[in-house]
Amino acid sequence: MFWPMLAIALGFCGIAVLGVLAVRVFFEARRLGRQVAATAERINRAAEDLERAAERLAGTGHTLR
Repeated sequence: MFWPMLAIALGFCGIAVLGVLAVRVFFEARRLGRQVAATAERINRAAEDLERAAERLAGTGHTLR
C-alpha cells in the first residue's frame, strides 16, 4: 500500500513542478514579446529618422548644383 501511494504523490509533485515551469515559460514569453515589439518600434523610428536625414541631404545636394 505504501508504494502505490508514494507513486501517486510523486506523480502529483511532478505534474505540479511542470505546471509551475509552464507558467514561468508563459510569462517569460510574454516579456520577450514585449521587448521584441519595443525594439521593432525603435528600429522603425530610427529608419524614419534616417529617411528624413537622407531627404534633407538630397535637398542640400540639389541646391549646390
